[in-house]
Amino acid sequence: MIQRRQLLTALPAGLLLSGCDALARNDMLKAMVKSGEQASYRWQRLVGRDGLAREFAASDISPVFKVNGTRLPTNPEWQALAAGGFADWRLKVGGLVQRELSLSMADLTRLPQRTQITRHDCVEGWSAIGQWTGVPLATILKTAGLRDGARYILFLCADDYGGKADGGGLQSSSRYYESVDLVDAFHPQTILAHQLNGQALDAGHGAPLRLRVERQLGYKQAKYLMQIIVADSLAPFGGGNGGYWPDRGYEWYAGI
Repeated sequence: MIQRRQLLTALPAGLLLSGCDALARNDMLKAMVKSGEQASYRWQRLVGRDGLAREFAASDISPVFKVNGTRLPTNPEWQALAAGGFADWRLKVGGLVQRELSLSMADLTRLPQRTQITRHDCVEGWSAIGQWTGVPLATILKTAGLRDGARYILFLCADDYGGKADGGGLQSSSRYYESVDLVDAFHPQTILAHQLNGQALDAGHGAPLRLRVERQLGYKQAKYLMQIIVADSLAPFGGGNGGYWPDRGYEWYAGI
């Protein structure tokens, strides 16, 4: 089976446009990228559900890890939290859980941590290797406890994607959000990262917390996390397709 990264690097240079907004307008590229989704999803679920993304040595870390997407949210709530050093920030966990959670950064850093050096593959065709440190998502979900019917984990963000805020709240279709199924949620390399290369995340890389789901493309790695919702359906969120870019025609699974 052709790897997704091979497909992206084989694309004509003219198709590797600047930014996902431009890519979203290119029907040919969207069709090429989306064509592999079901095959990739079935392959991983049949034979690779427990497989690990490649991890690298410290000597492999890229000298520059490109900032992509939003560099500085214009969301007033995020800006107020950032001004206070995120002392008042809380990650809320709710939905189909036995215990709702509200976790500060101090709460998160007291939990067992995982550090991994992995490659970030962007749908635009570039990649970078970075060291991420954070809490395994499985730890958070086990603490909250999943109720019957839980199928998806949704990540709601303070990311207005370059100033496209519409006042519609975190579930608005113009706000960045993403989702994974339970297999990827409990995968050992799926973490809520608060550090990149040994330093606290800066604004451009998603401060104070971002998702790392290492077997999927870059746009799945949601930045500026505010809330996690455990759900039985993707339909009530955004445009109902499981994420900001899937609502705009990109594939939901985005496996590599």
